[in-house]
Amino acid sequence: MKPMNQGALVLFSGGQDSTACLAWALERHARVETVGFDYGQRHGVEMQARQAVRARLVHEFPDWAARLGEDHVLDLRGFGAVADSALTADRAIEITDRGLPSTFVPGRNLVFFIYAAALADRRGLTALVGGMCETDFSGYPDCRRETLDALQQALRLGMERDLILETPLMALTKAQTWGLAKGLGGERLVAITIEETHTCYRGDRGTLHPWGYGCGACPACELRQRGFEGWLGDGRPELAA
Repeated sequence: MKPMNQGALVLFSGGQDSTACLAWALERHARVETVGFDYGQRHGVEMQARQAVRARLVHEFPDWAARLGEDHVLDLRGFGAVADSALTADRAIEITDRGLPSTFVPGRNLVFFIYAAALADRRGLTALVGGMCETDFSGYPDCRRETLDALQQALRLGMERDLILETPLMALTKAQTWGLAKGLGGERLVAITIEETHTCYRGDRGTLHPWGYGCGACPACELRQRGFEGWLGDGRPELAA
């Protein structure tokens, strides 16, 4: 394998999970860049949220600001049109006859990592950081560590690069993800997560709930609310950064 310079590229959507991953990477890597993907998602407001999160992090965490590098946005609208799910089309959010949520975009995370790996190659970055989780998740098969281990090996072989796919949330519940944010950035990062990040599948920014903006009814909002309430019920514990 051909060595690369140290540094990380974070798959950054502007949501709760990717914000926790960005903070996690900024604690560990001397240089961190971010990449977002425009795939025609219904909740396209996340593309604005990601810029608001970055701006708040730079303003409130000077040490992290010194490590935070460029942001990149890749146009994957062609892929989104082919995938045709409830995240990219005006369809009901339900369980399909395959037993998967209709919000499942086939191969989305695989495509994201392939594009991110090509970008990391050009930017001289070693680690690709994603917020995939197989503990509290929506049933997407491309969120499993087994899937990503196979992809990591394929990328290493196909690119002759010693790439690492880091998934710091893989074994955490959503409640623990809140605790990780608190451990990484204290109440300031918790506030940024509530006030700036976006997770709601319907793109609703009309109501600020205790856990953040959203419609309060889609699977993403329900999962985020349960995690927040579970974290509160545990006394707002911190996880080691």
